[in-house]
Amino acid sequence: ELISSLRSKLRMLWEERELVLSEARECAERGQELEATVRELCKPNEFERYMMFIGDLEKVVSLLLCLSSRLARVQNAMRRIDGNTDAEEKQSLNERHKLLSRQREDAKDLKENLDRRERVVSGILAKYLTDQQLQDYRCFVQLKTSLLIEQKDLEEQIKFFEEQLGNLEKSIP
Repeated sequence: ELISSLRSKLRMLWEERELVLSEARECAERGQELEATVRELCKPNEFERYMMFIGDLEKVVSLLLCLSSRLARVQNAMRRIDGNTDAEEKQSLNERHKLLSRQREDAKDLKENLDRRERVVSGILAKYLTDQQLQDYRCFVQLKTSLLIEQKDLEEQIKFFEEQLGNLEKSIP
């Protein structure tokens, strides 16, 4: 029953991931339309600023999510430390935790910088775009970010349930 339940949950997660990927493709199409509009209306250096911001948006959000996920895994492993855990493993986990914590703080600084750049880009676009186009741009940025987060969350859940299913299947003769 448990195996069946895990497989069912995995199917649901895979279907949900397909929906999110479909939304991401639609979002990318809207992004290309927006890019064409910005290219047409803005000066070349302003367009470059826009493109750098959009490219960095995905990189910084993905980096933050990845580091947060890795840090959470290390923290979970640290919670499982007991009297039987050898000193070398404890030391390794503590070092990885410190490193990942520093890296995540650096990534948060990058995100703050990215947020400042977004305000600059928004100001530039406000000179050229209609209110509706500016609203579309803001929705695009917000949707792109939320889809990246949702996609990463689903990938983590799928990975977790696949590991659970694999472990369960191995444990049954």
